[in-house]
Amino acid sequence: MKTDIKARKKIIIGVFYFLLLLFIDLLTKKLAVIYLKDTDGIKLINGVLELLYVENNGMAFSMLKGQQALFLITTPIICAVIIYVLIKILKEENLTVLFYLLVTLLSGAAGNFIDRARTGYVVDFIYFSLIDFPVFNVADIYVTVTVFLLFIVVIFDKSAGDALESVFQKSK
Repeated sequence: MKTDIKARKKIIIGVFYFLLLLFIDLLTKKLAVIYLKDTDGIKLINGVLELLYVENNGMAFSMLKGQQALFLITTPIICAVIIYVLIKILKEENLTVLFYLLVTLLSGAAGNFIDRARTGYVVDFIYFSLIDFPVFNVADIYVTVTVFLLFIVVIFDKSAGDALESVFQKSK
């Protein structure tokens, strides 16, 4: 009974966290459309960091340009797998970090999916001109940082690695 209450609490907090991250992503994209579209951008730190409106019809960092159908098919599948893993690890108290990393990953995937489904492209607007890094958005940050942190967690937290392995072995 106590585990169910904790699991419900984790679900409620997880949903709130997901919606908050999604809101931040969609809001920043909307602001980029309002304030950056049809401009030369805004230089925040001259020669280093700019806000620059770009319509990206590829995935992160403009890879696989023009493959919208692929993204519109694969993203829901990836999201379903993430949700499946979230459900499987929900009651594990020692996997809270893994749980919230997966929720963050889910919010990034959902944010970019919503853009693609609605407009056919993703709004990108953060540009590190110092290293000529591809223009990206907040959802890309969620996905990139989360994937990096997931590798770290799985490598250094045996219980997280074992849990993920167990989830996918049981699903075979």
